[in-house]
Amino acid sequence: MQDRIIEKFYKIREYLRGDEEVPIMYIHALLAVIGSVSVLLILQFNELPLSNMEHTLLVLLEKACVIVVIAYVISRLSYFGEVLEGKFTIKNQVILILVFGAISIFGTYSGINIFGAMANVRDMGPMVAGLIGGPIMGLGAGLIGGLYRLSLGGFTAVPCAISTILSGLLAGIVFIINKRRFVGIFWAVIFAILMESLHLLLALIIAKPYAKALLVVQELTVPVIVANAMGIFIFAFIISNLLREKETQKERDLYFDELERKRHELKVANKIQKSFLPDEIPVIPGFDIATLNIPTNEVGSDFYDFIQLTGDKVGIVIADVAGDSFPASLLMALSHTILKGEAKNQNPSHLLRYLNNLISVDIGPEPEIFITILYGELNTKTRCFNYVNAAHNPPLIYRNATKTLDELASGNKSLGRLGNIELEEHLIKIETGDILLFYTDGVIKALDEICDIGEEILCEMIMENHELPSSKIVEIIKNRLVQSETNPDDLVLAVLKVD
Repeated sequence: MQDRIIEKFYKIREYLRGDEEVPIMYIHALLAVIGSVSVLLILQFNELPLSNMEHTLLVLLEKACVIVVIAYVISRLSYFGEVLEGKFTIKNQVILILVFGAISIFGTYSGINIFGAMANVRDMGPMVAGLIGGPIMGLGAGLIGGLYRLSLGGFTAVPCAISTILSGLLAGIVFIINKRRFVGIFWAVIFAILMESLHLLLALIIAKPYAKALLVVQELTVPVIVANAMGIFIFAFIISNLLREKETQKERDLYFDELERKRHELKVANKIQKSFLPDEIPVIPGFDIATLNIPTNEVGSDFYDFIQLTGDKVGIVIADVAGDSFPASLLMALSHTILKGEAKNQNPSHLLRYLNNLISVDIGPEPEIFITILYGELNTKTRCFNYVNAAHNPPLIYRNATKTLDELASGNKSLGRLGNIELEEHLIKIETGDILLFYTDGVIKALDEICDIGEEILCEMIMENHELPSSKIVEIIKNRLVQSETNPDDLVLAVLKVD
């Protein structure tokens, strides 16, 4: 039996948290209907065909609903929002003290006289003021409502005034104990029940004669506790909803601020990334060159470059840095800087081993971040190309003399995963009319999106258009690439045609 009671208690507690908006709004609507019907019956019959307790309960519920409607309007005031956000000023506290004090006065004014005592929902205003604004606001609203009740007189005037003041003060203390935050729907309702019980207890202790006070308490216990608790329940629900709205707005603002910051960072990173690529197509005597670079994100991680080594030698590099956008871009920048700084001092195989030893230390055991790269030295006099391939897509070479298309040597060791790797150099000679096509795997992926045979399409375009200048060949490839609905990876390629 005890377990069932505890289980019911927790179910009610979860329900009163206000997470489900629709059921609670049904309750609010039901209260409004009950209150409205009670008013119509009172107007029609002067009094309801019910007991005094039932009659009082319905009327108080109707008054609580009126206050809740007023509360909804108040909750949309800027001063109310400032207090909920913890932005306390003398102005907003004074204004809300007056507002909730007025609500307390209205609760008294609209009450019902029962045996010389006033059945009302006067304590709602001070309780809410204290629960959202602390002791000062609660006490201020309580003093207004309590002193007004005291001015009306009656044998319960003193205990009623004291209880109203205590309602606001103790609500403010609860606010402080809860680390200056609203306690939520469940505990607000529990607090209202306890405060109204204290109210009635004070009436029994202080009001004279005792017999009359006891009669009043017997008649008003259920109506006053239920009406005030239900009013606080709906009031607390409105406050909780408003707090959720503000939290959602804050999260949305933070999200957009972060998004804007990321956009700014990407713009800066994009400028930096572009600065590592050649500003313009270099002039290499005896060669017609054209390039294409389309990053999949704001910041790309694939790169190419032409590095002037001596009067007769040009370093050619094309690389694909695998990994997330920002880390990959940083690794791209580091690798490019090292290559340009050391290209004149080392041959291709030594240069890539040197690069690998440096970045493998920085990357560490991160299998998702590595570089595939092809680097070689082109001798413009002898037209020989000495290169090393570190697991990059092997370039295509079109032989004009035989009208054939072949791949250069491939490699299976990427950079960044292991230190002290051995890389083999390869040497080819190119003749007049030959074409070299360097590209990253994003080109093949984009072409695969069109018809699943990306490599064949790329070869066909070279074979069919080998007589055209490099720029026209790149333009034809680009037009084919843009037909892909998605851009799954960075697109980088370079075409070198021997004059």
